[in-house]
Amino acid sequence: MSLRLHVPPLRLRLRPQGVLLILCGSALLRIALFSELYLRYVKEGLRPYLVVSGAALIALGLLGLFTRDHGREWDEEEGEEDSHVEGEGHDHTRNPRIAWLLTAPALALLLFPPPALGSYSAEREEARVAAQGAGTFPELPAGDPLDLTLGVFASRAEWDTGASLKGRTVRLTGFVTRDDGGAWSVARLRVTCCAADAQALKVEVRGADAPAADSWVKVTGTWHPTGRPGTDAARPVLDAVSVKRTTAPSDPYEKR
Repeated sequence: MSLRLHVPPLRLRLRPQGVLLILCGSALLRIALFSELYLRYVKEGLRPYLVVSGAALIALGLLGLFTRDHGREWDEEEGEEDSHVEGEGHDHTRNPRIAWLLTAPALALLLFPPPALGSYSAEREEARVAAQGAGTFPELPAGDPLDLTLGVFASRAEWDTGASLKGRTVRLTGFVTRDDGGAWSVARLRVTCCAADAQALKVEVRGADAPAADSWVKVTGTWHPTGRPGTDAARPVLDAVSVKRTTAPSDPYEKR
């Protein structure tokens, strides 16, 4: 008696694993290849990796949609029944219907990308500035008002013994955050790699009413000294001359 191998046919079957991979891959391509939304989550240099990852997930998902029917492994040349009798055993290619619920978060990610981190994150983390040690800083460029990042302003306010901010009018851009005492700050989040390692940078604003939380503003004013540089009393504070609403930049984070 001779045996004849039976190659199971290749067929398309919608499986939640494959659909989930395709949705996640599509979401990555949407934010990284077809828009600038990826800047809400990672640094600009990581864009190629997101694109490659999205394409790979879609490819794996498509492969997962095609399965072979393993219901019959072989038959005998003389026409005897296959070893897998109908009704016996289990079909391991089937998935419980509840597994389709896993695709809901991936679909939401594709259609509604999460916003960038804002005041909620900044209010729950003290501003951290790289401790450069108290000392003199290089002279600032000429011209008033001078656009500065929050990191540069905070560093000079806390550590510059030469008081290079004194007498200068500066302009800071960020979103509004408030503390429990009623004071408000212009804030920005600094990232090293991605949003997961974001650190809050905040400059307290005095002399102006607080706009709505999370609104983006340009604050023009002068440095308000609070203590000797290098001590806990030295905090970044700005006496506001004007506060103007502005639109959020495409890249909302400051880079280290």
